[in-house]
Amino acid sequence: MGSYENILFEVADGIATLTLNRPEKLNSFTRAMHLEVRDALEKVEADKSVRVLLLTGAGRGFCAGQDLSDRAVEPGAKGVDLGESVEQFYAPLVMKLRTLPIPVICAVNGVAAGAGANLALACDIVLAAKSASFVEVFCKLGLIPDTGGTWHLPRLLGHARATGLAMLGEKLDAERAEQWGLIWKCIPDAGLMGDARAMAEHFAVAPTKGLAFTKKALRLSWGNTLEEQLKLEGEMMRELGYSHDYREGVQAFIEKRPAHFKGE
Repeated sequence: MGSYENILFEVADGIATLTLNRPEKLNSFTRAMHLEVRDALEKVEADKSVRVLLLTGAGRGFCAGQDLSDRAVEPGAKGVDLGESVEQFYAPLVMKLRTLPIPVICAVNGVAAGAGANLALACDIVLAAKSASFVEVFCKLGLIPDTGGTWHLPRLLGHARATGLAMLGEKLDAERAEQWGLIWKCIPDAGLMGDARAMAEHFAVAPTKGLAFTKKALRLSWGNTLEEQLKLEGEMMRELGYSHDYREGVQAFIEKRPAHFKGE
């Protein structure tokens, strides 16, 4: 679907699959790849048939972050405005993934380093192959964990572990990532894409509107008081109570049959 040079993108049976496709460079980001990913995500958002997005990488790695050769800095040369890079590309990418009104699954098939690690953390559910790893390499370049890293890491791991990963740049293997609560599940390599696809198929026929509201409510909870969150829950439940999917879910339960959700 569409013609891209740096990614693979297809939509079928309610599932959009976006594969970062620069395997010779461990799928590291260039400006060109950013623009293609942005275009694909805009297609996902506009296509009401899409009920779930599956994000993964081609080859032996998920994403090595920024391709440094795409913005090379030579000794003595004028510096690069990295803030502009964050504002134009990485920040909008994170916000798009977080606010898409559908579940976003990330299948981490190998190393996820720098912005690649934090890109995965911006997704709703992260599955990782047993051989995969997460590395916050920014500290080795005199930088900070961008792409939402300084926001997601302490919330997922707590301050101590987030600080250690961010300031030491040590590799965190997928098994420990699961144990620490950084990701949803670590899966044997051979089963990763099968499990990811099965999860995508599950979400493709699930009550999408309810899942979208769940995703939004969880995100907003970080900035709300309990009283504010309870009010938000009431507002969301009021709207969802009038939805087709709620009526269908109740009727299917009463009739002891599978529900046929429409995502509305």
